[in-house]
This record gives sequence, C-alpha cells and structure tokens, in this order.
Amino acid sequence: GEYATESEVIRDGLRALMARDRAVDNWLMQEVGPAYDALKANPARAVTVDQLRAALAAEHKKAKATT
Repeated sequence: GEYATESEVIRDGLRALMARDRAVDNWLMQEVGPAYDALKANPARAVTVDQLRAALAAEHKKAKATT
C-alpha cells in the first residue's frame, strides 16, 4: 500500500503520536491550567454534581424540544 517499508509506517505512527502529545500539552497549558487556577482562586465558581446534572438535563431537554 501506502508505505514502502515498515520503518515508514513506524515513523508515521510516531509523528502522529508526537502531534497528539503536543495537542494534549497545549490543551493542558492553555485551558486546563488556567481553569484550575481560576477555580482555586475562587472556589465559589465550582458547581456541585447535582447542579451539573441538572444543567445537562436542561440542555438535553432543550435540544430534544428543538428537533
């Protein structure tokens, strides 16, 4: 097929894994870290599990109503 040798397959797979790792690292640094820091600085921003479930149920109900 697409690759001439096994080493090309391995190289391509390693490139894909490295790209995924970079994407995860960027996500952690740009989104998760700041969100954690904001929550730690102001714990009142947190929601309980029950609040989250209620919000998700409301979104689900709203989405079903529009379809």
